[in-house]
Amino acid sequence: MTRCIFNRIGFSAFIAAASLFTTNLAAADKALLDILLGNGAITQDQHSELMKKGKLTSQDFGASPTPAATEEQIERKVAEAVDQRIDKTIGDKIAEKVDDAFPVKASHGSKGFRLESKDGNWQTNLQWRAQLRYTNPTSGDPRQVSAFEADEQSTFEARRLRMKIGGHGYKPWLKYYFEVDLQPSRDVDDSSSSASSRVIDWRIDVAKWAAAQMRVGQWKIDYNRERVDSSGRQQFVERSIVNRIFTIDRQVGVQLKGRLFEGTPADLRYWGGVFTGEGRGVRNNDDSMMYMGRVQWNFLGRDLEWKQTDVEYTELPTGSLAFAAATNKGSCTRWSSSGCGNLDGFASAASAAPGQFEVDQMVQEFAFKWRGFSLQQEYHWKTVEDNLARTENDFTGGYVQTGYFFHNLFSFVPRPLELAFRYAFVEEPNRFDRTMDNEREEFSFGANWFIAGHNNKFTMDYSHLTLEDKFLARDVSDDRARFQWDVSF
Repeated sequence: MTRCIFNRIGFSAFIAAASLFTTNLAAADKALLDILLGNGAITQDQHSELMKKGKLTSQDFGASPTPAATEEQIERKVAEAVDQRIDKTIGDKIAEKVDDAFPVKASHGSKGFRLESKDGNWQTNLQWRAQLRYTNPTSGDPRQVSAFEADEQSTFEARRLRMKIGGHGYKPWLKYYFEVDLQPSRDVDDSSSSASSRVIDWRIDVAKWAAAQMRVGQWKIDYNRERVDSSGRQQFVERSIVNRIFTIDRQVGVQLKGRLFEGTPADLRYWGGVFTGEGRGVRNNDDSMMYMGRVQWNFLGRDLEWKQTDVEYTELPTGSLAFAAATNKGSCTRWSSSGCGNLDGFASAASAAPGQFEVDQMVQEFAFKWRGFSLQQEYHWKTVEDNLARTENDFTGGYVQTGYFFHNLFSFVPRPLELAFRYAFVEEPNRFDRTMDNEREEFSFGANWFIAGHNNKFTMDYSHLTLEDKFLARDVSDDRARFQWDVSF
């Protein structure tokens, strides 16, 4: 405050001297300029310019150049300018001191709210996500004739409510991630425990070298793109009919992965892991383990992230071709986010004997993005050997889906709008007679409206679903509409 008063007095005296129209620069005026420079009211460049000028006018101090301006008005304007400059200087200095003294930086980005240490060795990201959905006439993928002919359902549901916590500690290459499903949806005949909160992902990555990184924990293992792509990074409201049969989903174990020859035509990524094979949150009930391996060729020397659509508008064409395989011996014939389960017509995991089923499966995968266009495709093969019944059954399936932002071709199409199409099929043993196959198909049309990329978007899709049941000699079909808002904070 003392300094502010001093500057006001100094400027008042100086303006009085400067108001003489062509007064030569006197020693007193120079002294006042020196005082103003010392107090930070004017810069060194301004001081030098005024000294060279040799004469001063009210315009030199931001006052009105009109002859009608009084000396009092000029003094008031100059005083206001001095106050603003001093306030800004003091504010900047305080902010700088606080920033230097506080050890943690806070911000918000695509991964939510971030707290990070000044040295960069510690970081935590916290994000909340909600997926709110309406469906009609069925909320799932009907697999049997009875499901196609069941009463229609029109329902709203909080399909996913998630909390995500991730970051790194000690060093930027020692990473961690947790994900909690706060309220999974359930059917009316399910127990309340089916809708209780649950930890679905927990993992730690040692990622110091790109060529060799280790992960331990529980996560959706890196077998196929459609499943590993987050449900919040999908092109349609939900994954295809292929997913239920062929996903390996979340497992507990250890994995080695890496990237070789980065940026070259030989750009290669690999994954190899050993897991319990019992799914999420369950210990192994025998001495057999699940083994999985995946090789991905980035044939254009650029890597694709695990997310669908090209909302980022990839400037350079980017694609990958991948192959993966897995084998497991245990009581599971399928897996999901709920853990170990069974395919239609096979014994449940709870009633199956340890090691009853031997499951071998493979997948071929292709993905490509370029300037708003996206394409991905998978072909699956799976065999389930029942060691008690001494039978072996094969499953095949696949999908292809594509999307495009047509604003890139036609300016009248809204920029946030993406249109998409997907075809999928599954051939699986009939649950009544496993020597016969059922054939299912999906034809889906989708539309996305991106508000903030995948973090805030509306999705609508319409599907035509068919089933050919060879045991019952029936062909049935149904149509399904879904609408969803997926938002992350």
